[in-house]
Amino acid sequence: MIRWIRHGGAARTALLLWLTACAPVLLKATSASGRELWVLLAGFPLLAGAAAVARTRPLAGLAVAVGLSLALNVELYTSSYWAALALWGCLTGRWTAGARPALWFFAACSVAGALLAWVTDSGVWAWFTALTTLLFNVVLPWLLGRYRRQYEHLVRAGWELADRMEREQRAVADRARLRERSRIAGDMHDSLGHDLALIALRAAALQIDPELSDRHRAAAAELREAAAAATGQLRDIIGVLRTGDDPAPTAPADDGVGALVERARASGLAVELEYRKGYGKGYGHEGKGPEDKGHDDSAGDPHHETAPALPPMADRAVYRVVQEALTNATKHAPGAAVRVRLGRDREAGEIAVSVANGPRPADGTPPDPASGGNGLVGLDERVRLAGGVLAHGPSPDGGFEVSARLPLTAGVALVAERAAAPASTSARELARARQRVRRRLVESIAVPLAVTAGLAVLWGGFALYTQYHSVLDRGTYDRLQIGEPRADVESRMPPYTMDGPPDGVDAPPRGWDCAYYSVRRYEGRSAYRLCFVDGRLIAKDVVTSRL
Repeated sequence: MIRWIRHGGAARTALLLWLTACAPVLLKATSASGRELWVLLAGFPLLAGAAAVARTRPLAGLAVAVGLSLALNVELYTSSYWAALALWGCLTGRWTAGARPALWFFAACSVAGALLAWVTDSGVWAWFTALTTLLFNVVLPWLLGRYRRQYEHLVRAGWELADRMEREQRAVADRARLRERSRIAGDMHDSLGHDLALIALRAAALQIDPELSDRHRAAAAELREAAAAATGQLRDIIGVLRTGDDPAPTAPADDGVGALVERARASGLAVELEYRKGYGKGYGHEGKGPEDKGHDDSAGDPHHETAPALPPMADRAVYRVVQEALTNATKHAPGAAVRVRLGRDREAGEIAVSVANGPRPADGTPPDPASGGNGLVGLDERVRLAGGVLAHGPSPDGGFEVSARLPLTAGVALVAERAAAPASTSARELARARQRVRRRLVESIAVPLAVTAGLAVLWGGFALYTQYHSVLDRGTYDRLQIGEPRADVESRMPPYTMDGPPDGVDAPPRGWDCAYYSVRRYEGRSAYRLCFVDGRLIAKDVVTSRL
């Protein structure tokens, strides 16, 4: 209902609150009379005003409900306004920002209940009953509304934090992809610039060939100038795409996987290179070196000596996969053995590359913690643009493996779709946070409930004790004489009296001070009534409830 109210309009909210609070009042008003009827009739317009300002001033509505309840009963609990007390107590906790105004209001209600009990001479028991009603019927719903408000604030803050983290992660990943694209552009510049330079050189040779006519030599000159201009334009475009933080390349543009592995091995990394299924001397601008410990399954392949060249994008993507994987192995698993596998599957029309490192040796060598996780993001972008798929994750032996599959034919990158991004852990983390908040919410409610239960047990025990020790012996009652001093009478009485007359018993005449004692244990329909005036017993009788 609270959710329906929150999402409804102001008029719907006020109408629903008013109907809910006035339903018990209407039922009671049909059988009330006298002063009680007037109080119930006054409740309809007062509750309507409280409902109208409930969203902005819920504490005012709670004050109206408490005032109407006290007007009917100094003990606060009434069957007419219990719903209004609980409803506005919950709304006060839900719609009030701070807890201090409500706490001050509860303290004021406690003081007002004590004053009313003293003015009406209702006794301390009536005040204790009012406090209990305030605790159960008002404070407990207020706590529920209060914790509901805090829970929603925590959930909203969690969603905002998760959304901000997602945006930051996407921004970092996008920067890594853009940086990788600029590197790809640089690689293409190195390759295309070389080809354009060769075209210009051949055109220049044709330009000075004496066997050609003047018209053909002029065409060759135009071709040379166009190739030179295209080279310059390519250099300018790549210069715009390069970022300022890109390091200068330290390896040749036509460097291959074998040379890369050799350099890693020379630096102390325990790495093995293994060619499989046709990966012979034609791949990567180098053959299998004598120190490579792999094996070649392509001995009967007619293309073993001159394997078909890969598309430039796929060629550089394979190189970058091996380069990034070796870098990660050096950072995060120093001293672990690394195996690089290259394979070509002509039937499937793709090549496969995998780099797997074993678990980090337990020699005390710490891994390098300086890693933002962006290398694999950029690597995934490069492989995707080449038309392939990248995979990475822990290996069964406790290490880590990076693998990729790329097409053997050019042009696949034009139609390749981006692989589905891995599911973010923000939602799972948020779900766990919500579970923790919910558990704390239950604990926060359980503690007040436990305190309340303890008070209820103490109250019940005290009530049973006083009822047990408020029974007046029939013989003692019969021996009482009208006119005896009050001190003599009370000396023969039980240590406790009843907390009031049985329900429906008429009040004694004004000026009479009457005490009520139980006739039988734990039975409150009849009682002995002893009335005193000026310190002497003036009346004694047995009264019985008429309800």
